[in-house]
Amino acid sequence: NPSALKENARLAILGEKGSYSYFAGKKYFARRSRECVEIGCKSFLDVIKKVEEKDADYGVLPFENSASGSINEVYDHLQHTQLHIVGEITETIEHNLLVCAETTIDDIQTLYAHPQVFAQCSYMLTELDNVEVKPCDNTSAAMRKVQTLQSSNVAAIGPAQGGRYYDLSPIQSNLMHQNQNHSRFIIVARDSIKVPLQIPAKTTLIMSTVQTPGALVDALLVLKNHQIALTKLESRPTPGNPWEEMFYVDMHGNITDGPMQDALAELSSMTKYLKVLGCYPIESVAPTRISVAEQ
Repeated sequence: NPSALKENARLAILGEKGSYSYFAGKKYFARRSRECVEIGCKSFLDVIKKVEEKDADYGVLPFENSASGSINEVYDHLQHTQLHIVGEITETIEHNLLVCAETTIDDIQTLYAHPQVFAQCSYMLTELDNVEVKPCDNTSAAMRKVQTLQSSNVAAIGPAQGGRYYDLSPIQSNLMHQNQNHSRFIIVARDSIKVPLQIPAKTTLIMSTVQTPGALVDALLVLKNHQIALTKLESRPTPGNPWEEMFYVDMHGNITDGPMQDALAELSSMTKYLKVLGCYPIESVAPTRISVAEQ
């Protein structure tokens, strides 16, 4: 909405300059001719609170990764916030071994990174002998730790361009266990946006079905009957109700379009709980082509 645009966007991100969220936010707003003022946060919950409490206009949250899967903590937080998803951005993620002094990989004794980064580099970690793995709150914190220690036997895993903010240099690249490694980030805000029907849109919602056989199938058939393409289905535990699940659904379609409105009305009548998290423009990455060697 052009009338809602401000001169600068206060952007809450996980970590500080050089983190993956930092680059995702910069890329997202660069396409929209917006200047960003980044507000560093130590956790996903802090990102959400900054926006809820009006200390930031937008928040950037990693949502899923093509190698390590969904970011469950972010999904769980979305159950309890009134923020809206207003955008998405997909980033190609390249992990590098970053050091502050001239050294070799054989000299590394301690490795710092975010837990999600370790998960995406699991094959590489199995090849390192006698290396202590230390999780950090975010990637920029890992890089800052190595910069502070100024030791030749410590390293961080992070983006090469991010390492430059901390005077770190890569000694090994492409640490991921999948050659094609992409992360999808969502942009959250206090107010929802209206996407023109001419722009391809995605709608994300949470729903909880009744505990009867075929209830989820019946709900998904509603989307099929209204010709709505389902792009993601994720289940997460329902707080306070053991063995009950909440379902996160991504689908192509605009919330103001007739078929989507009819589908949502039908779903509302047959589910225990339904909440639309956001309707926002689609920004997708090209499909990955898997080579014979990777199959």
